[in-house]
Amino acid sequence: METNGHAFRPTPQQARAALADTEQVRASAAALSATPWPRWFAITLALFIAAIPPVYGGLLADPQWLLPGPVWGVIMLVMTAGYLALYGVAAANWRKKTGVALRLDVLPKRAVVPLAIGLPALLLGGPHAFRATGEPLWLFAASAAGAAVSIGFHLTFVRLHRKAS
Repeated sequence: METNGHAFRPTPQQARAALADTEQVRASAAALSATPWPRWFAITLALFIAAIPPVYGGLLADPQWLLPGPVWGVIMLVMTAGYLALYGVAAANWRKKTGVALRLDVLPKRAVVPLAIGLPALLLGGPHAFRATGEPLWLFAASAAGAAVSIGFHLTFVRLHRKAS
């Protein structure tokens, strides 16, 4: 940087202050981008997760359970398309509101890894247990546990965000 033909060199104190300001901006941006989902989307996500075991169980049922298999397939497709559309709306609204995209990579790995392994096992395990036993209790237990995990994860994330802010 030049000023009036002379090179400007900040003092060590000015350089440290500038670095501290940069770190503060970076931390603030990270905290903002790590803000939990909007409440309405967290509820939508919990309902979507709760619906997966019975719908997937209906797809796996042999013989048909309550509805024909292809109807369960259509329900799953419509449900997933609706969820993805609402995710797009939540992300766009959040970006407009904060100027930062909703990001999943800023979530703490100690919380995400168990969730990424356990939740699919729970949501798919219940329907497979239902198919093996014919007992629909497996589906409803998986639904309730999945919704509870989703809400618990959201509340934990809210708590982590408040602590970081």
